[in-house]
Amino acid sequence: MGRLTNKVAIVTGASAGIGRATAKLFAAEGAMVVAGARRQDELDSLVAEIEAADGRAVSLAGDVRSEDYAKALVALAIKKYGRLDIAFNNAGTLGEAGPTTEISEAGWNDAIAINLTGAFLGAKHQIPEMLKQGGGSIIFTSTFVGYSSAFPGVAAYAASKSGLVGLTQALAVEYGPNNIRVNAILPGAVDTDMYRTMNDTPEKTAFVTQLHALKRVAKPEELARSVLYLASDDSAFVSGTASLVDGGLSVNRT
Repeated sequence: MGRLTNKVAIVTGASAGIGRATAKLFAAEGAMVVAGARRQDELDSLVAEIEAADGRAVSLAGDVRSEDYAKALVALAIKKYGRLDIAFNNAGTLGEAGPTTEISEAGWNDAIAINLTGAFLGAKHQIPEMLKQGGGSIIFTSTFVGYSSAFPGVAAYAASKSGLVGLTQALAVEYGPNNIRVNAILPGAVDTDMYRTMNDTPEKTAFVTQLHALKRVAKPEELARSVLYLASDDSAFVSGTASLVDGGLSVNRT
């Protein structure tokens, strides 16, 4: 049997990258997946892939900045599968980049709305369903940027993702007595569309690769396995953590 057999999981940002890899792994481990993202075509192809591998999944396109969308994802999980056990609030954006003094207020607000408020809205509506059945696991996708390392030109991204660590800790303490575990993963560089946008020259790619002790960037599937650990009962005594999955970036000085 899989590690998530008979569990129901919401995954946002599921159309690509870490979210897509995690949705597929969750399904392969027995979970019934509710996949969310903005792009319906990519969600349709994800569900088709999961079903072709004898997994179970449904999808709903929408914008995580909308509280109505957060409600709708939970409602779909309950309508289709009758419960909610796991939520991977992964949707995110790099946001407006550049010198901080030149970032627009709208660009700042958008990064906060997607990366931080979107995760908050997700958890706000996921937790009541988990309370009904005596527990659950919530995972957020933060980043090493602004936590163990920093880069110029991405202040909105760093601030919004760092806020997720505080949210993780607050929720873990508030709902720990109800057996709801809350954790965040902090990836190093991962070969996703966002990574390629940030590192669009051979020089940038080489620089970022060198930062890691492993001297390579991660594949989305490698991050998915860490999320699986936090979602499963293997991590039954793990809550409130900012879990670095960074290839040794935080300790590397060579």
